[in-house]
Amino acid sequence: MRAALLAATAVVGVLAAAGAADARTVRWSASGDPNTMDPHSQNLGTVTMVLQQIYEPLIKRDKDLALEPGLATAWRQVEPNRWRFELRRGVKFHDGADFNADDVVFSITRALAPTSNYGIFVDTVEKAEKVDDNTVDIVTKIPDPILPNKIASVYMMDKEWSEKNNVTAPQNTRAREETHTVRNTNGTGPFRLSVREPDVRTVMLRNDAWWGWADTAKNTSNVTEIVYRPISSDATRIAALLSGEVDFVLDPPLQDLERLKRAPNISVLEGPEIRTIFFAMDVARDELLYSSVKGKNPFKELRVRQALYHAIDIEAIRTRVMRGQAIVTGTFFPEQVNGYVKEEDVRLPFNAERARQLLAEAGYPQGFEVTLDCPNNRYINDEAICQAVAAMWTRIGVKTNLNAMPLANFFPKIQRDDTSIYLLGWGVPTQDALYSFQSLLATRDGAQGNGIWNYGRYSNPRMDQLVTAMKNELDPEKRNAAIREALKIYREDVPHIPLHHQMVPWAVRSNIAMPHQANNQPQFRFVRVN
Repeated sequence: MRAALLAATAVVGVLAAAGAADARTVRWSASGDPNTMDPHSQNLGTVTMVLQQIYEPLIKRDKDLALEPGLATAWRQVEPNRWRFELRRGVKFHDGADFNADDVVFSITRALAPTSNYGIFVDTVEKAEKVDDNTVDIVTKIPDPILPNKIASVYMMDKEWSEKNNVTAPQNTRAREETHTVRNTNGTGPFRLSVREPDVRTVMLRNDAWWGWADTAKNTSNVTEIVYRPISSDATRIAALLSGEVDFVLDPPLQDLERLKRAPNISVLEGPEIRTIFFAMDVARDELLYSSVKGKNPFKELRVRQALYHAIDIEAIRTRVMRGQAIVTGTFFPEQVNGYVKEEDVRLPFNAERARQLLAEAGYPQGFEVTLDCPNNRYINDEAICQAVAAMWTRIGVKTNLNAMPLANFFPKIQRDDTSIYLLGWGVPTQDALYSFQSLLATRDGAQGNGIWNYGRYSNPRMDQLVTAMKNELDPEKRNAAIREALKIYREDVPHIPLHHQMVPWAVRSNIAMPHQANNQPQFRFVRVN
């Protein structure tokens, strides 16, 4: 018996050693942390970068961000207002429950809820209907030519799990609601949540039962564990990479790129991101919340908005603050997005004297004082951009007080309309212009998705008409004409002050192979540890 026990112990030891040798952990870091694990609550990059490892949509995006089958194997427009989705069979949630049509109907309905920040992706949806266990119809209120692009951002949840845990509605972050989905998940994706400690670490383990691993040519990952650690300090984050404490930094500071490129065993992956950085202003209130001007709102005056635009030395921002890692723009989405028009991508030139003249003409010869809200750990050099621009505005007479804060405080603040002027970065997951126009410039009239991120509360009836045309015009030429006219209004009306499209570097240890993606969202199903 003793000999048998020793032999068994030896076998267990060998198996444990083999398991450890096969384990492939990637330790990942960035400056900010997701503020929820709810898949329909917050449409933020810091949230989706984690949740897309865990949850899946009906239609996925590949390495090049092209659409590909996900939890649906096929889809087609069977009627002008009806899309049919054939569901993938044999898929299970992480708790072992079967995925079926009831879960799709539930998830689409949940994304339509008032507390969902994903309404922009289902704005035209009237309802989802179960045809049978493996078929779902999505019925739209109007013909929607880009519904598949939108559905690619809507994650599927398990209906029974949601009901059991009292999370049939998305978490209300504005009300600081605490729900089961803040720290818990149950997806169908390639990784499952193991540990969630907000602002400390998020651990995800390989889901060996994931349906996608069967396609070894496409989903090439050998990663068994992902450990995500938010490290707010740039210096600490890079020190952790160089020392081997972390393997991958999503947002290396620009000032460290050359050092990282020279460092042994470190690779820097670079490419343009589909994200634009801009300033937005409160153009709705009769009196700004945070300004020395009383009884009126200077940002309602076009000449004031133009003055702030003219005051920005964009080349100084590009070369000094961004160290060349930015594409200067006069519009609010890059050329990778359908609808981009080069002729409308024109900036007001840097001209401080003209800025002062415009302020005087608008009735502010002595300028005024205002507070600028800015995140300090969301976009590349976000606080440094705001510091530089605040100084430029102050030089023309608009004394600008910078209020920089972590994203965990910044987003709830602007979502309460508690701001006068703020910096925002905007990505375009649908890769279509409608997403930007509808989210950022449509009047906040209560319709699903309209003005969902329009915290300056800009409103222009003609812009609204054009947004409507973008939603339901099936003729590509007419639809593109509507987008072009809307871009012209954007350039002339100055609802925002655009700055640049981000260039995003990733820093990774050389033994890790991963594709750089233009949405700045790593997909670990493509990552290999060598």
